[in-house]
Amino acid sequence: MKGELNVNYGKKVAEFEAAMKNFRIKRVLYKRIFRGKGLEFDGYRLHQIDDDANSIDWKASLRTNQLVEKQYVEERNLKIIFVIDVGDNMVSGSQEKLKCEYSAEICAALSHLIITSGDKIGGFLFNDKISKRINMGGGLNQFYLFTNFLKKGENYGGKSNFDYILDYLGKTLDDSISAVIIISDFLRLKEKNFKRLKMFSNRFETMGIIIEDPLDMTMPNIKSQIVIEDSETGKQILIDPQLIKRRYEKFALEHKNKVKQMFHNSNIDFVQLSTDKSFVIPLISFLKEMVEKSKYIIPLK
Repeated sequence: MKGELNVNYGKKVAEFEAAMKNFRIKRVLYKRIFRGKGLEFDGYRLHQIDDDANSIDWKASLRTNQLVEKQYVEERNLKIIFVIDVGDNMVSGSQEKLKCEYSAEICAALSHLIITSGDKIGGFLFNDKISKRINMGGGLNQFYLFTNFLKKGENYGGKSNFDYILDYLGKTLDDSISAVIIISDFLRLKEKNFKRLKMFSNRFETMGIIIEDPLDMTMPNIKSQIVIEDSETGKQILIDPQLIKRRYEKFALEHKNKVKQMFHNSNIDFVQLSTDKSFVIPLISFLKEMVEKSKYIIPLK
């Protein structure tokens, strides 16, 4: 892929953070999700009126006859890794933004939130190998470095290989990593990848962001025959969309359900975002739901 992606980072970052304020969400919300693996219990403290009610330890509160919540000591600042699919499956779409462009703007919104909250990010762009590695770092220079790599067309293309990236990261990442965010359409995630995915999520706090284009789930109502080309082999074939539409949509739904089941069985929280809608409100709602499930430890601010 040549040139640069059609992205507007400034606009999406501003929309995302404005929406967080409108929802009265504090910037520390993501810290309540990405608890990491390095927290130690440090006792209880009284629940304050402006604290999140989901942080209350109700059993301890009944014993002490006052509202209390657990307090943890965080051993380090958060280190968040973005793992981004840049395969040719992401360089497609039927909307204003290709899936890779939509993905890049999501990464910009989340990484800006993390970095301006004082934490660090790193990243891996992958297809059948590591297309680009962004070393861990903080500050706005890191944000600009990260997002600049994401908009370069030269970093995109090739066949996505989930076994390769999960195996590579398992050998490369150490236990100082607080969380891993995997962003892809997951069209090339197969059942054979499940074992490695589960092993990976058992070691690292993992979140999945599924990017969908309407064409991933349904074929358009085209009444004439069309020529399609296999991006890997270059082989072309003449098809009649009306004849294969039902089979295509059945297969797409089955695959989508398999991916969701693999995430559920791997204890990975995930959100599905579609390129025909803004990601801002659905992504914020997802983050809020993760906190409200009360399965996450709330580190000290």
